[in-house]
Amino acid sequence: MENNNVKGHIAALFTVFVWGTTFISTKVLLKDFKPIEILFFRFLMGFIILNLIYPKRLHIKERKQEILFAGAGICGVTLYYLFENIALTYTMASNVSVILSVAPFFTAVFSYIFLKERKKIGVNFIMGFVLAIAGICLISFKGEGLKFNPIGDILALGAAMIWAMYSVITRKIGEYGYNIVQVTRRIFAYGLLFMIPFLFVFDFEPGLYRFANKVYTGNIIFLGLGASALCFVTWNMAVKILGAVKTSVYIYLSPVVTIVTAFIVLGERMTYMSIAGTVLTLGGLILSEKKSKKDLP
Repeated sequence: MENNNVKGHIAALFTVFVWGTTFISTKVLLKDFKPIEILFFRFLMGFIILNLIYPKRLHIKERKQEILFAGAGICGVTLYYLFENIALTYTMASNVSVILSVAPFFTAVFSYIFLKERKKIGVNFIMGFVLAIAGICLISFKGEGLKFNPIGDILALGAAMIWAMYSVITRKIGEYGYNIVQVTRRIFAYGLLFMIPFLFVFDFEPGLYRFANKVYTGNIIFLGLGASALCFVTWNMAVKILGAVKTSVYIYLSPVVTIVTAFIVLGERMTYMSIAGTVLTLGGLILSEKKSKKDLP
């Protein structure tokens, strides 16, 4: 059991590390691709890769399970990324980064309500949440202060809640005992299906000629193979082993990975404020993971 937990923590760390670096690939692709096009291509590629890795068909035992798979697809693939991308067009990236980081709190609340995980919201979790958010604020705003934009900020908050729902749903799906690759592949299939109407709304253009550019091809492969196919499998595995709440707190690390990657790859300057924010965020993560004697009844 202990070894299983270690695997869960490693899977969560790996996932967040990769997701924290995806901003570079997305930034490169946005020069010639719309957000909806990046989203569609990366998950289509992820779906194809997962089929090649494990082509065996998943046979669902009950209709209500199929509903949960559909819910996971529309939440974790379609709506989360659409809300996030649209939010970025209305408000600052720093706002979105901080607001999305409250997802672990919503995950804990939804787990408490829907999964009856009553011992997950304790004093340490709340204190760790406050500490981590304070650290993420220091990292994201860099002394510039918070600038509200109601539409963008509400969309980002909606994205955080949607991701929390995705984590809770995949926790429930994990109890069915299906192969994790088959599970992720089916979630991708529903995500792509629900994405189709939005392709028309946001003027999707196939434009495959753009992939003649090796830089674009390399980045979409990274997003499709690494950030989608592989990382959704490792994230779902972590949720299955650790639970929705414990896994979700690793989201706090995403802004930390982002600033470190920007420093190494793009040469962006690290300030004393970002370093202090990193320390606070790591402290919040560690505190959130500790068991508290004063859990909610």
